[in-house]
Amino acid sequence: MVWTRRVAAFGLIGALAIPAAAATELVVYHNWASPAELTALNVLRDALEARGHSWVSLAIPHDANGDIDVVQLIQAGATPNVFLQLQPDIYRSLDAEGKVLHLEAQFAESGVLAQFPPVVRDAITVDGAIVKTPVSIHADAMIYYSRAVAEAAGIDPESWTSLEDMWVDFDAVREAGFQPIAQGAQPWQVGYLTHALVASLAAPGVYAGLYGAVTDPAVLYDASLREVFAWLRRFQQEADAGAAQRDWNMATNMVINGAALLQVQGDWMKGEWRAAGKTETEDYGCLFLPGAAHLPVTVDSWGLLGGVPPEVEAAERTFADVVVDADVQARFAAAKGSTPVRFDARGGADACSQKVLAALDRPDFARPTPHLTAPPAWIAAVWDIANAYWNDPAMTPEAAIAALKAAQTAF
Repeated sequence: MVWTRRVAAFGLIGALAIPAAAATELVVYHNWASPAELTALNVLRDALEARGHSWVSLAIPHDANGDIDVVQLIQAGATPNVFLQLQPDIYRSLDAEGKVLHLEAQFAESGVLAQFPPVVRDAITVDGAIVKTPVSIHADAMIYYSRAVAEAAGIDPESWTSLEDMWVDFDAVREAGFQPIAQGAQPWQVGYLTHALVASLAAPGVYAGLYGAVTDPAVLYDASLREVFAWLRRFQQEADAGAAQRDWNMATNMVINGAALLQVQGDWMKGEWRAAGKTETEDYGCLFLPGAAHLPVTVDSWGLLGGVPPEVEAAERTFADVVVDADVQARFAAAKGSTPVRFDARGGADACSQKVLAALDRPDFARPTPHLTAPPAWIAAVWDIANAYWNDPAMTPEAAIAALKAAQTAF
């Protein structure tokens, strides 16, 4: 398979690049590939290497060969020491074999636990054990828009109170010569847009019922799901011909370069704006989907391989300490466009991150991303249906919901 050859290639590169006498070498598996993501990773790499250890990347971009989890990598003979994974089931599987380190004692001793917001503590805990190292907080569903395009079109995105308000302004955007939405329609991007719309538009309890550890079949009969798919169709109809193969950061750059008004995506978009030398006060604005009932939130986290020699475990635990260090967190967040995972690293948070922080404190508003709560197989089933719906304009919301009901019976 393509990805196994890629893994082998990374192993060879690592063997050639790291001298035999180097300190403990950590193989770091991740799926980040955009310029801002790679810049942020270098913040971590530099901090780790300053502590005397070396870093070898095992990188498989999530949109290159599908989602490959660390369990599959281990089964294929590639064994990373550190891995960027969210899904609880992955950690359960590894923990059952003694292949993941527990971090509760380490984090309690360092005092960092007291600095994590509740949503972070919940995200890194699986079945009562802390088995993840949090690295960033992101809002999955945000709008970043070009202030210049909005001004040229004579509109004010900050005035929108609903998606309908937003759509009404698109005529003015087109008349001014701009594309309203820059979209990437790769399967994972359609999947993220789907759960963003569920969080924003569905009735109370639907998001939690759809993306819980066990799906509540009753939510599939809620009338608000039809509105979710009706809006997903409207987004699909706004997509241009190049959307299908467009990476998310390429869509971001359409907004940065003034070709389009806005993008709906996770707020990792901000890293691209910053990398382009743009500022929130002058160049871009940010807001949640107007009228949203809930905001899905991602806490990106690293796992550490267990069952390794003592010197390797020590290096892995050093990696965890480095990632959650307050100064590293502040610099990493600035590079990636994320919100720091600890309260005392937020002094320099910009206006967009302050909105995310406020969302975390708003009662019954922020909800964990599906990847932190739902079985991967169910997420994949929802994505498959959402993408089939996106790619077939003749498919109705009712047909999509019927497909969800049929898929749910298998779980």
